[in-house]
Amino acid sequence: MSELEEMRREKDAFFRESEHSPLLPEQRKVFTGLNYFPENPDLRLEVEVERFKEQEQIQIQTNTGEVQTYTRYGRFTFTVDGDPAELTILENENGYFLPFADSLAGTETYGAGRYIEPSRLADGRFEVDFNDAYNPYCAYNETWSCPLTPPENRLKVPVSAGEKVFELKD
Repeated sequence: MSELEEMRREKDAFFRESEHSPLLPEQRKVFTGLNYFPENPDLRLEVEVERFKEQEQIQIQTNTGEVQTYTRYGRFTFTVDGDPAELTILENENGYFLPFADSLAGTETYGAGRYIEPSRLADGRFEVDFNDAYNPYCAYNETWSCPLTPPENRLKVPVSAGEKVFELKD
């Protein structure tokens, strides 16, 4: 079992068994696992991030109407199946944050977008692994407050990696 498969297995167990799961008790009773794209090594990236000269703070609204503050850290470019794309990494007191929505949002992936926590590497680059892309907790339970994907992080390309849209299986 790969490290990613093990992580997914552990996440499914947490969702099914933990009292801290974002699933409602009635959902946990019938939960059999999350839906994922197959692991895609081409979407495990180490990228150069062009840090913004001005570290502008932005307010991002959540699905529940609250506002969260982030700093626009920097931008990176990459390709998906030969198509160019670019995303902005945000930062707050909890670390680096990458909310994004791809062209599959609303069909194969959660409509409001998915999240990644990029890791800064020793050489200053960042690891951005789209295989780790996950749905915010509000995708499972609307009482959770989740930041919405900013317009600059809405991609026109499909990112077929990570977690798919949530559906309870019968």
